[in-house]
Amino acid sequence: MSRNTAAANPCEQALARWCERCAGDLTRVAVAFSGGADSTALLLAAQQRWPDRVVALHVHHGLQAAADEFEQHSGRFCEQLGVAFCTQRVQAMHEVGQSPEDAARRARYAALGAMARTQGAEWVLLGQHADDQAETLLLALSRGAGLPGLAGMPERFGREGVHFGRPLLDVPASDLRGWLLAHGHAFVDDPSNTDTRFTRNRIRAVLMPAWQACFEGFRPLLARSARHAAQAQRLLDELAVIDLALTGEPPQMAQLRSLSRDRQANALRHWLRASADVAAATAQLDELLDQIAACTTRGHHIHIKVGAGHVERDGERLRYTPLL
Repeated sequence: MSRNTAAANPCEQALARWCERCAGDLTRVAVAFSGGADSTALLLAAQQRWPDRVVALHVHHGLQAAADEFEQHSGRFCEQLGVAFCTQRVQAMHEVGQSPEDAARRARYAALGAMARTQGAEWVLLGQHADDQAETLLLALSRGAGLPGLAGMPERFGREGVHFGRPLLDVPASDLRGWLLAHGHAFVDDPSNTDTRFTRNRIRAVLMPAWQACFEGFRPLLARSARHAAQAQRLLDELAVIDLALTGEPPQMAQLRSLSRDRQANALRHWLRASADVAAATAQLDELLDQIAACTTRGHHIHIKVGAGHVERDGERLRYTPLL
């Protein structure tokens, strides 16, 4: 493995810009390190920026035969680079009604958060790049998503008691791989990334090349659209906070009915997301709004499935009850 981490690494300028916008200087930094190209380029840039203040966090999902090899490669790479290495094995099997991808993602974030807290790192940096953001937006469009989906992946967010950051959302994958190959840095390729049973992989294999052929340089344009959607969503979130101050939390139905239907929907989405980390499908939310409009007598019952639970009437208010 080459030790040449000169400024040609396309991650370094992106990391510097992200720090100016989101985090400032950091005293202890964790990088989610799978051993793949994206996290390898990010780890090298982080080590260049914060020598001796970086720890690599590796999550062993145990979902494929190559997982042991990924863990071993990651440990060796960090040892040669002189970066502290922390690994955790998780049980990422999905439950009935839960997608395998969602189960693995939840397990991964829980493990990253736990390791970061143990290592004293307030920030965990993730290696998602411009191609990942474009795929996320195309996936959201294919599912008829609203603004939260069209906003794509945020460049910073909080979870598991730590801050997570995505400094590379403006950097194309080809730039990362090209730099690594030119400088002789080793990385692994996850074979599941080419499995077209997964929708995201079909987008990567079929749609992305077609967009590139028709609209060269489309990735930053999709990223710009995602930023516009994110800005609009932030404004809707601010409006929801104002409206929920009126309705109370959990929301009081009579106060909800004083709002327009659109503002009711916005407030309810925000309440469900903030209080229970669930998102109502369009049909579920429409039914809930209809029930709220009709709920003018004491005997009116509300019981609507949303996510892994139900929205129910509790006196004059709504409540969300998770399934046990």
